[in-house]
Amino acid sequence: MALMLCAVLFFAAFVLLCGHLLRQQRRQRLVAQRLQGQLARDNRLDNWLHQLGSSHLAQRLQTLDGETRQLLDRIGWRRSRQRAVFAACQVGVPLLALGIAVVVEETLYRDSPTAWLVMPIFALGIGYLLPKRLLAWAASRRQQQVAREVSTFISLLRILFESGLAVEQALRVLSQEGRQLLPALSEELRGVLLRVDSGLALVPELEKTSQLLAVDEFSDTCVILKQLLTQGGGAMKSLLALKQLLDDRRLTGMQERVSKMSGKMSVVMMVFLFPALLIVLAGPGLTALAKALASS
Repeated sequence: MALMLCAVLFFAAFVLLCGHLLRQQRRQRLVAQRLQGQLARDNRLDNWLHQLGSSHLAQRLQTLDGETRQLLDRIGWRRSRQRAVFAACQVGVPLLALGIAVVVEETLYRDSPTAWLVMPIFALGIGYLLPKRLLAWAASRRQQQVAREVSTFISLLRILFESGLAVEQALRVLSQEGRQLLPALSEELRGVLLRVDSGLALVPELEKTSQLLAVDEFSDTCVILKQLLTQGGGAMKSLLALKQLLDDRRLTGMQERVSKMSGKMSVVMMVFLFPALLIVLAGPGLTALAKALASS
């Protein structure tokens, strides 16, 4: 009885939420029609996710969780529509997990007296934590990608500086021509240069981007670029020294990974190779000893 009541309440809450989203979507369409004279043709699923992410509950969740905003900044999701899509996932995944848990409970654990409350709560918690954990994993991967691209970025900057280009011109060249070599950094540079074209200064935008990404290698490079922009020179040696430092740091990291891998391979060899070697070497002796004991 209690499980059916929970299912009815869940369905009623879902219907109310859908009705609120439909009314909000209709109001926005009317406003767009009045301002532009026509309705925009967007993807229905994307539009529905945007509406769900723009709801009061999703915006409240984003307001309470500051770490999520930082992680979204690190993966490059800084537009309101992108944040709304993630907020929709953060609201929709727990509801979906709760619905799946209720269905599974009704089909498999109908006679269990305690599973009707434990499984939905557990599914709701997993559904709430899963999007954020995936977001943290994606942010960490993108930070590592930016850190790997900084060394190539510095080398290309030195080549462009030696050819006579200024800092802003070199950044524009890399943002347009470096999409294959520097996919993450070129994307960040395009955003910085778009804000510069709108009237903002280059140095504060580089500092802001370095703070959002939170990558030490890129922050050090931005400090040297700031020195080039303010002093007009004298930073080429700093770029070369930073590149050598990054290369040494990468070499040290690779050596550390190789040493850890050798230790892991030793454990694997002991687990899988030692029993087979023991059987091959000690097997005949143990067999002969067993036969001798059996004959005596």
